[in-house]
Amino acid sequence: MPSKKSSRVKAPPTEQVAFVFDLPGLVAGVDEAGRGPLAGPVVAAAVILDDLKPIKGLNDSKKLTAKQRDKLYDEIRAKALCCSIAQASVEEIDDINILQATMLAMKRAVEGLRLKPAKVLVDGNRLPVLDVLAEAIVKGDATVPAISAASILAKVTRDRWCAELDAQYPQYGFAGHKGYGTAEHLAALQKHGACPEHRKTFSPVTQVLAQAFV
Repeated sequence: MPSKKSSRVKAPPTEQVAFVFDLPGLVAGVDEAGRGPLAGPVVAAAVILDDLKPIKGLNDSKKLTAKQRDKLYDEIRAKALCCSIAQASVEEIDDINILQATMLAMKRAVEGLRLKPAKVLVDGNRLPVLDVLAEAIVKGDATVPAISAASILAKVTRDRWCAELDAQYPQYGFAGHKGYGTAEHLAALQKHGACPEHRKTFSPVTQVLAQAFV
């Protein structure tokens, strides 16, 4: 009796075929806060959620009110399997640029997780260098719960840092604009010059520092 022919199509021997499979195991979501501001560190968070403890209301942190973010921050910290918050300093931002500093903060956040994920999902279109399988997801902070959770942790952490900086340097109004280049912030820069937490390589700050030496 003739044997049945296999329906599997074999690749030509001259070609190398690579297959990428999602690994079973824990999945971590990663996001950052603070790429655009003129001052302060960039903050990143990594979160592994617990499927047995769902959290309602997770979304892109920018679409939530401050009150909603604060409530979810506490709930994420209480219910997640593990989470990690890390940052790259102003000095690192000025030294290696904001993109590389953001990747560094994300890498630190993932490495700080108590449990090692099998896969990492990162908001955006770029990935930090990691020793685990990773995928970049554009607008992931609005569609992937673990990334949403990470965006909330990062945003709340940085906003609280800005509130502390405001107490130290009240003339700049950090509690309100969170370091972004608003008209109020730019006017304060012109009037008072830059403080130690301003990013010297960001154009408005660079210009103010240059004026000081004219």
